[in-house]
Amino acid sequence: MDENEAREKILEAAEELYYRKGFAAVGMDELRTAAGVSLRRMYSLFPAKGDIIGAVLRRKHVEWEAGLASAVAKAGSDPRGRLLAVYSHLEQWFCSDGFRGCAFINAFGELGGTHPEVAKIVMEHKKSFQQQMASFAADMGLPPELAHQLSMLAEGAQTTAAISADPRAAVQARAAAEVLIDASLAR
Repeated sequence: MDENEAREKILEAAEELYYRKGFAAVGMDELRTAAGVSLRRMYSLFPAKGDIIGAVLRRKHVEWEAGLASAVAKAGSDPRGRLLAVYSHLEQWFCSDGFRGCAFINAFGELGGTHPEVAKIVMEHKKSFQQQMASFAADMGLPPELAHQLSMLAEGAQTTAAISADPRAAVQARAAAEVLIDASLAR
């Protein structure tokens, strides 16, 4: 197995284990076993557990961006549809097998206070999402503060769906978003 293959196996195993069990709960030996690589190889590719966590979160960011872009593209050119597609994307995600909430919120909750690099990655991811929402809102002529409110609805839906195991949190967030959008447009 070459270096790229080993790296991919480690990251795939880490992503699955961290999401299912938690970042702090998974030790390097468990990860090594799940990835099928030697501990020596793993440490040569990732000198510390924090390096693996950072790489997993960066992968999750790319995955999130691609999924969101696909959902928004399916909405076509209608600015309102594109903005509301965010909540449809959330609903699909919440209905997926093994949904356990936002990996970024989970990582921040577990490690954000003690791992500055994790906190930085999470903040960058959330900032990127807010910028996307601001762009979607601007396409409709909506004010920037509304984009922040719509982002908060999406973030709250993620947490609520994870805790309650109820994907309807996305539907409820979308309904609230529609009320806010309509009220803003009526002004």
